[in-house]
Order: sequence, then structure tokens, then C-alpha cells
Amino acid sequence: MKLIDLEGVAAGYRAGEWVVEAIDLVLEDRDFLALIGPNGCGKSTLLRTMAGVIPEWKGRISVGGSELGELNRRDLARFIAVVPQETTALIGFEVRQLVAMGRYPHLGKLQKPGPEDHRLVDAALERTATSRFVGRRIDELSGGERQRVFIARALAQDPRILLLDEPTSNLDINYQIEVFDLLYQLNREEGLTLVCATHDLNYAAFYSRRVGLMNAGRICALGAASEVYDADRIAEIYGVRVRLERGPRVVPLSRWVEGRGHSDE
Repeated sequence: MKLIDLEGVAAGYRAGEWVVEAIDLVLEDRDFLALIGPNGCGKSTLLRTMAGVIPEWKGRISVGGSELGELNRRDLARFIAVVPQETTALIGFEVRQLVAMGRYPHLGKLQKPGPEDHRLVDAALERTATSRFVGRRIDELSGGERQRVFIARALAQDPRILLLDEPTSNLDINYQIEVFDLLYQLNREEGLTLVCATHDLNYAAFYSRRVGLMNAGRICALGAASEVYDADRIAEIYGVRVRLERGPRVVPLSRWVEGRGHSDE
């Protein structure tokens, strides 16, 4: 089933100034798409386009079988949840209070959360192993713990699709693995459809079902990591030579080490 279908889409922040363009992309049920590419290639803009929050766009975008222009913000939030890269505006909220914000798209004006809303909030906290943080403020938690709470808030929306923008940026390696393990579980065991923008090519290859390699606002390769990852292609786009190992695993090759060696003598 097609959950999101983009045909000939261009999008940006000012009319006629496209950050991404010529985007053709279909997101199927239970998909896990990792978007990779250098800084400024358009990953975040493409996520915002799929979420329906980009100010300027053209082309055709279908979400859940409906045209994007026919859906209001509340309808979209019931179908798509977003874990943004920037979350500092929510610092200071108590953990359960923040996760409960995910239920707002399902509540009428001035409607208070009911038993089903509380159940879904509790379930989101349980699924992300964040129940133990209830009663604490979000700014009292470590970066990895906070990221799990923000994912819990998104899950409380009970969405069909979860969009994540650099969910492991500035996290230690143990928290990076925790977050990607959680995403893998949500996709493989619970059937949630995911799109994750990431700078880590190896996590993208290991955890996702498909990889979309972006450059200069376009998707230049899309498919399994074994099909997308090519040493010459990666070197051209990222400006650094790499070695590909089984997996596939990408190993950057240092110009300094190759040219001058490891010796301190």
C-alpha cells in the first residue's frame, strides 16, 4: 500500500527557490527509508515536504491516498508524526506531559484526554522504556534519554508514518545504537513505517530496508544499501575517498594518514 507518493515534487522556503526538486518517491507500508547525503543536500527539507509543513512546493503529493492539499494539519498529524532535529523549545516540560502532547491531534477543541488517550500515552512510554522518567523534567535527562522521550511523544500520536530528522546527532555511540535499535523494533516488530535522515552511512545500511542517497536537492540513488553504496559515487558526492567492506560498511580513507603515516617521530 502506498502511504506517501511524491511525483515531480520541488519544494523550498521561498517561491521559485527550490531546495529539493525532481523528487519521485513512493513510501510503502512497513518501509524503513534512510535518507543520507552531505550537509545542505535537502534531507530535512524533504522530510518537511512529506510532513506537509514546507511553505512552498509544486508537483503531486499524496498522503494515505488523499491529495496533500485536501488534508488539514490535524488530519496530517493523525497520519504522520515527526521527531524534529531541534527540540530545545520543549525543554522544561515534565516527561509525561510532553508525551501527552502527542494526543492533541486526536482531541477536539477544549476536549480533555480520556481513558484511551491515557492508555496510548502509557503505551508509548512503555515501548520506548521511558516510563521510569515520569515525574522528571525533560532537561534533567541525558541526550539519549531525551530522544527516546521525543520518540514516545510521536508514538502517542498513533501514526502510520514516523519521520525522524537526525535522531542520533550529538549522541554518544551507546545512545546512537539504543535509538536505532528502537527504530528497528518499531519497524520490524510493530510494522511502523519510518523515514530517517541520518549522516551515518553504516547505521543507514544496517538498520533500514532502503537507502535514498541525496545530493544537490535530488535523490541520485535509491534502493538497498548494497545497490546504492558505490565507492566512486560516495567519493564524488561527499568529497572523500572510501573503502567499502562487506555489509556494506563504509570506511573513510584519511588523506593525512595515507600521506604522512601514523608515526609521531
